[in-house]
Amino acid sequence: MRNQLNEAKRIVIKIGTSSLIYPNGNINLAGIDELAFTLTDLKNQGKEVILVSSGAIGIGMNKLNFTQRPSSIPEQQAVAAVGQAELMSIYGQRFMVYGQQTAQVLLTRDVIEFPESRQNVVNTLEQLLRMGIIPIINENDTVAVDELDHTTKFGDNDQLSAIVLQLTQANLLIMLSDINGFYSDNPSTNKEATLYSHITELTPDLFNRAGGKGSQFGTGGMHSKLKAAQRVLDQQSAMVLANGKQPKVIFDILAGEDIGTLFKEDKK
Repeated sequence: MRNQLNEAKRIVIKIGTSSLIYPNGNINLAGIDELAFTLTDLKNQGKEVILVSSGAIGIGMNKLNFTQRPSSIPEQQAVAAVGQAELMSIYGQRFMVYGQQTAQVLLTRDVIEFPESRQNVVNTLEQLLRMGIIPIINENDTVAVDELDHTTKFGDNDQLSAIVLQLTQANLLIMLSDINGFYSDNPSTNKEATLYSHITELTPDLFNRAGGKGSQFGTGGMHSKLKAAQRVLDQQSAMVLANGKQPKVIFDILAGEDIGTLFKEDKK
């Protein structure tokens, strides 16, 4: 099953804030450089690559010397505006070291749900891929709001990455998080927790094991990652959840090594 992953032609990579920012709040430049190297090499192999990247608020806090995340929405959106510009500047520098052009695409949920604008997003992404450019996608944190009659937030980038896979009909989503995969229980509190290597369908029991929406196994919560995995399975594509501390792990995943948790239907 895993030895087929390298056949994926179009791959979405999702990188979490924890892989971009050190625990002390500083930017993980080595990790970002390794990510740029890895994705450029995948592109050189002939694969189409799309990056969904978190990190705007975390990098904005670093840029503005904030030690605590601001509490008000306008402050968070201002910090995100600063951070997104800095994040793209860093990505641009590191990818160009390897001769790879990138492009920024900022999305809100209402754009995806409105058919005409949704098609425009698909057209843009398809054109970028045809031109050999790696799109770097994030939620447009500076304008996204979450209200009863006007929801523009995706919720988190786990959901966004799965939606991007659906939009582009990608074969594989590799979700790099701050945990090694999906466990039977929280491994930080239960030493007996076991890692699932392969999940073919998402059952109510698995969602119960993930905890509530606030469960912080990973930055976005494990419940959110399972919801993203369900979108991927519905698309009849595959998803791998793995630790993103060393982005070169992507090479090992595509080589078929038993890393993280693979979500893929067991086709007979």
